[in-house]
Amino acid sequence: MSAEAEIKQVLNEKVNPVLAEHYGAAELTGYEDGVVYVRLTGACSACPSAQFTIEDVVRAEVMAALPDVEDVVLDTSVSDEILDFARKILNKEEVV
Repeated sequence: MSAEAEIKQVLNEKVNPVLAEHYGAAELTGYEDGVVYVRLTGACSACPSAQFTIEDVVRAEVMAALPDVEDVVLDTSVSDEILDFARKILNKEEVV
């Protein structure tokens, strides 16, 4: 199993059930040189405590399960889907 697949499995089995209680989830956006990049989604994406969620929940679970992971970092970039949606609104295109 690839490192990315293992990380996704930990997120799906250990992290997302906890975040689902708060109407959110975590998704892997990258893995490079031992660093996992995670974006919070749902209600967790706009939560002022997002950094604490990464530190207390996501990092703890991922690093406990996968010893090769050196750090877990919050990815605050905007997804391409949201950018496309915003462009359609600004261009007054039909939004479905």
